[in-house]
Amino acid sequence: MDNARYNDMKVQAGTYNPEVGIDYPTDDPYARLYRPVYDRNVVVDEHYPYVDDSLKARFLRCSMWFLLLRIGLNIVLHVKMGLRFKGRENLRKYKKKLAGGAITIANHCFRLDCPCVLLACGTKHTVKIPMFAPNFSTKDNFFLRVVGGIPIPEADKGIAAIKKFNEAFDEFHRRGYWFHIFPEAARWDFYKPLRPFQKGAFTMAYKYDMPLLPCVITCRERTGIYRLFAKKEIPLLQVEIGEPIFPDKTQARGQEVERLRTEAHLRMERMAGITSNPWPVSSGNV
Repeated sequence: MDNARYNDMKVQAGTYNPEVGIDYPTDDPYARLYRPVYDRNVVVDEHYPYVDDSLKARFLRCSMWFLLLRIGLNIVLHVKMGLRFKGRENLRKYKKKLAGGAITIANHCFRLDCPCVLLACGTKHTVKIPMFAPNFSTKDNFFLRVVGGIPIPEADKGIAAIKKFNEAFDEFHRRGYWFHIFPEAARWDFYKPLRPFQKGAFTMAYKYDMPLLPCVITCRERTGIYRLFAKKEIPLLQVEIGEPIFPDKTQARGQEVERLRTEAHLRMERMAGITSNPWPVSSGNV
């Protein structure tokens, strides 16, 4: 692959690097490569129902979570993408310490990577996922809400909207929900290097004293019967669950957030088989 970042990356022997013909950026790690069609206007301000406990919402979450995720996507991802899981023993090993909620983090490298992580970690707990607000104005609106998506108000919506969003996650934490965050922010399909992490997940881990559960989505070559379901260039997937990282509330907030971010990034590099990553741990003041 003729890409400066890929050329600077070093990996362990046997690590698979998919080549799917995407021209990945080399300067802006948070560039959004996909331009969805905005076919509706969902206003995400202080009036948005961040915590929706209506009967209709609860019914849809329960029924569609089971039908869409545990049955539909579970079958599709295993059959079409050869989805595998690794490291599930860490969920059992730290079951008591994860009982009050955890924050899963993962590289953002596939359209359905969120369901992959949710299935890997089990579907018994309720999960809430901070998401890019404009995506709720697309055809994916229903799917995003069903899997637990909560839109992050954009800056132009004012402080009141941000306050309501923060209050919602205060309530979710009080209920013992799990959170999932993609610290790379933007999705780059099947991208191998680990991009810089934004600090939101680690700030939240410190604020709520919640363990971080690093997950890495890796690829392997599409072979055998799997070539019947997609082009050979489209790789098969695996989700690996690492051991949790626990915040130290005795340390200063800024210092501890940076420690969490650095440790998570380095640990996930190793899980991905990367021995020399071409991107730094963080980029800019985000």
